[in-house]
Amino acid sequence: MRKIRFSPGEYYHIFNRGNNKQNIFLDERDYIRFVFLMLHFQSSVKFYNISYYVNYFIRHRVFSKIRNENKFLDKRQACLLNFVLMPNHFHFLLREESEHGVSDYLRRVQDGYTKYFNAKYGKSGHLFQGPFKAVHVKNNDQLLYLSSYIHKNPKELKNGIEYSYQWSSFQDYILDNRWGALLESDTILRQFKNEDKYKYKYFVKISKAKELLKELNLD
Repeated sequence: MRKIRFSPGEYYHIFNRGNNKQNIFLDERDYIRFVFLMLHFQSSVKFYNISYYVNYFIRHRVFSKIRNENKFLDKRQACLLNFVLMPNHFHFLLREESEHGVSDYLRRVQDGYTKYFNAKYGKSGHLFQGPFKAVHVKNNDQLLYLSSYIHKNPKELKNGIEYSYQWSSFQDYILDNRWGALLESDTILRQFKNEDKYKYKYFVKISKAKELLKELNLD
């Protein structure tokens, strides 16, 4: 049984990795598919023919606009603040919007992506290493720290790549937000005078990374 209790209005660090630490993203289309699910399954609105949106993104580097965006946002179950997708794991920073919202959101994202991945690669069974993990964010300092930690992840791939790594929300914080209302960056950014101040804190606030890695068991 999951020990943590989710409540509307509260923030949570969500993470999971591939079963047996296997890669869960094998090509660009995999990342794009997951990004679509991650962004659009925040709402209970159903989507069909997701391949259309993926193909549109491949051609134009943006997703085709959804209809009735206000209706979509009104039915939001979880709100995404930060994310990073690494080859074998992911991290989200979320706010629960409605009762059971985070659990329903993660179930739809993980189940939908697993079905896609297994069908594409001729596999079966579990893709992720059990249920997603969650940490309740207890205060604003922890919220800011987790934002930094999540955005810092790509540094392990190549020094400095976090600035240009497209499967992270970091560039949406320091440049233009690619996802508009689907990514709520203002909760974090409004606490800084400008993007440069956030970049400074991004490095300073990460000083306790080893402690967090030990807590998450992801090192």
